[in-house]
Amino acid sequence: MFGSIDPTILFASLMVASTPILLAALGEMVVEKSGVLNLGVEGMMITGAVCGFIAAVETGSPTLGFIAAAAGGALLSMLFALLTQVFLATQVPSGLALTLGGLGLASLMGQGYVGIKPPSTGDVHIPLLEDIPFLGPVLFQHDLIVYFSLLSVVAVWAFLKYTRAGLILRAVGENHSAAHALGYKVRLVRFAAIGFGGAMAGLGGAYISLIRVPQWTDGITAGIGWIALAIVVFASWKAPRVLIGAYLFGGIAVLQLNLQAAGAKVPVELLSMSPFLATIVVLVVISARRHGASSAPAMLGRIFHPSN
Repeated sequence: MFGSIDPTILFASLMVASTPILLAALGEMVVEKSGVLNLGVEGMMITGAVCGFIAAVETGSPTLGFIAAAAGGALLSMLFALLTQVFLATQVPSGLALTLGGLGLASLMGQGYVGIKPPSTGDVHIPLLEDIPFLGPVLFQHDLIVYFSLLSVVAVWAFLKYTRAGLILRAVGENHSAAHALGYKVRLVRFAAIGFGGAMAGLGGAYISLIRVPQWTDGITAGIGWIALAIVVFASWKAPRVLIGAYLFGGIAVLQLNLQAAGAKVPVELLSMSPFLATIVVLVVISARRHGASSAPAMLGRIFHPSN
């Protein structure tokens, strides 16, 4: 059974499958670093998926599709920001409402685009490196978004660790009252973080509808937003660990598809739910060891009011 699985194709597919998870999880990590818990990742992803798909089909440009996806995800995230930062609504139900609203909005917007093929997004073949046996096809023959996601990990890590803006964002997430007392605009920082998270989730959604599964169908994100949320906890709010987590869960998803194709004598339903089972197991283990809780931003999920 395993002998029929080509390892080169398996690992190359792993990078593709992990990219939307990585983009969404990175964005959510920045949001949570600011002290905000946004459970609307799935809704923002599928909104980005449909906005990107429609824009790419209508303009014939995948680039414009990804721009529209980022804008769509960010715009929807602003609704969450308005509810939680201005009207001081509780973050958990607001995020859940965002997911439900995003799923419904995407279904409505995508009704006329089922069965349509989007314009192709070409791969970038890196000269010389692409000819390296095994590593060439696995690492150096992908589309630009794969490489953008990897660069984003470095950029987010450096931003949070070495820049003044990153320090302010982390300060807001650890003690928003103290940050406010020092003169920092807590709401503005959180609005910016939420918008970034929405844009990254939108890009992740568009990657699914334009590259990984180049078509539009209802529910195309298939719970990836929830996996991205879990990965942030799994990664203890650290960008390099988000990369590891995204590739781990992307690998599980790819492996179960390959096992199905290889005729594994395991119920298809069990294989399909394996990424989510792995997510639950990881979260249970982290919760039992209490590592995740100690690494979480102190203000995560707590409402800020200037009078606090």
